[in-house]
Amino acid sequence: MRIFKTVSRYVLAIFFVGVGITHFTNPDFYLKIVPPYLPWHAVLVEVSGVAEILLGTMLIFPHLQRIAGWGLILLAVFPANIYVYQHQDLIPGSSFFHLLRLPLQGVLILWAFWYTRPDRLPAQPNPTSPVEA
Repeated sequence: MRIFKTVSRYVLAIFFVGVGITHFTNPDFYLKIVPPYLPWHAVLVEVSGVAEILLGTMLIFPHLQRIAGWGLILLAVFPANIYVYQHQDLIPGSSFFHLLRLPLQGVLILWAFWYTRPDRLPAQPNPTSPVEA
């Protein structure tokens, strides 16, 4: 299980670094999904892109994975995800695709949450307990 968790941590890290990079290579996509009630759209797109790159990179390092996991959870609940569902005309596609997008955020949240939890270590014998003969 530990190998699976490590490999999936790298997959999630690569995913978020890649998505973070697209904030800079395709900013127009992200600009149109920032809710109008939030200020400084361009700054928010850049900051969230940097955050995704940084947190994805941090996820690679076991001693930083808890912080990275909590940060990624905060990013996943960003209001843009709900705004896109409410305004499906912003991104071309079927309403089914938009409906699937919200549960996908839940999957990403749970996936990131997995890395906020410490790995279970095998039970160690208690050296102070009497040994039965």
